[in-house]
Amino acid sequence: MQNSEIIKIENLTKRYHMGENDFTALRNINLTFSKGEFTGLVGPSGSGKTTLLNIIGSLDNPTEGNAIVLGNSVSELTHKQSAVLRNYHIGFIFQTYNLLSVYTVFDNVEFALLLQKHTVAERQKMVMEALDWVGLADKAQSKPAQLSGGECQRVSIARAMVKRPEIVLADEPSANLDAANSHHIIQTMKKLNRELNTTFIFATHDEKVMQYLDRIIHLKDGRIEKDLIMPDSKTESHVSL
Repeated sequence: MQNSEIIKIENLTKRYHMGENDFTALRNINLTFSKGEFTGLVGPSGSGKTTLLNIIGSLDNPTEGNAIVLGNSVSELTHKQSAVLRNYHIGFIFQTYNLLSVYTVFDNVEFALLLQKHTVAERQKMVMEALDWVGLADKAQSKPAQLSGGECQRVSIARAMVKRPEIVLADEPSANLDAANSHHIIQTMKKLNRELNTTFIFATHDEKVMQYLDRIIHLKDGRIEKDLIMPDSKTESHVSL
């Protein structure tokens, strides 16, 4: 892991207006993330995991404090600048896959590149390379309905990774998978983390995911309870695809 800081969270608080009351989702969060980390935000539902992931991904803004992502203050970005940050530098993986059923696997992965300035030939090469990373090059012309749940999640990993982002944010990526597929999915991401030095940040409460993490940040009621380095996490030598 390199020691270059790419995300800095400073005194971050997030409140939402709910009727006549405010709900505080995050309270005075201070964190940094370095390039190449494989880290999890861990905690029960309502602990603030997804809210923090959304702010890092410039999908939401802090109420107080700051989130600096790749040198950009999230609060100060325009909508267009936020879109550029996401389109070029951040990949997203969701528990529900979010694949477009009427399009092929190839098309679903290619969509991540359409707002970038690549030729058709360059997109073809990048998509097939990403599908090869996740072991689905032979499924390029299949539709999502023809795939298993684990394969659909691997397509979503390829879609997140095809643009080679510096950061990938994964929100409960194993929630809809059985144990065998969960391990395979996390092993795939661990391998990409090691090979491409991409920073992965998970929101999870899945023990199967936690055993692969190099760092676990425990959240409870919007606060950091513990921030632990995991010396015994499953490493590259344990990963086989």
